[in-house]
Amino acid sequence: MVIHLARSRVAWGSAMSRLACPQPPGVALHVVQRGRAGATCFVTAREACAYLRALGACAVDCRCAVHAYVLMGNHVHLLVTPARRAGATLLMRALLERCARASWEETLDASPVYAPRYLLSCMRYIEENPVRAGLARDPGAWRWSSFGANAVGREDPIVTPHGVYCALGRTPEERRRRYRAMFRVGSALPRPA
Repeated sequence: MVIHLARSRVAWGSAMSRLACPQPPGVALHVVQRGRAGATCFVTAREACAYLRALGACAVDCRCAVHAYVLMGNHVHLLVTPARRAGATLLMRALLERCARASWEETLDASPVYAPRYLLSCMRYIEENPVRAGLARDPGAWRWSSFGANAVGREDPIVTPHGVYCALGRTPEERRRRYRAMFRVGSALPRPA
């Protein structure tokens, strides 16, 4: 299977005020938003909650489905699928406007996710971020991610399951069980049911 990734960086203040990678409607995009000069973005739980509320509202306003996310101390990972061209650009602009713009770099990293199998790897990569950083013993121990929704079934109004995730099983519990299995050490990605 061929995995095609196009990484891009864009500075919002530049003449090109959009993500420089392709943003066709219906194609998932892995976006990384970093704190200015590596600074901490979320000092309190209140700030993290405010960011998540803004993400949920902006995703609806900009017609972007959020499939996975994680809030780290100095950066955020999002896996989003825009319903319209440049939807991810609109989402990130709206987030910058709503969330203390001075805290965030105006340069973003973004990669389209074309291969369906890579989409599940990307979700796992995003939700395992706190474990790799030594902040949590397992993804479920980190409060600020979509793992609870995708793996456990916790209510999260921000998360919209992607079709590839839905293909993991016929029932929500089967999907969650197969998704959790991806996080075991040395596990291979499951094949769609």
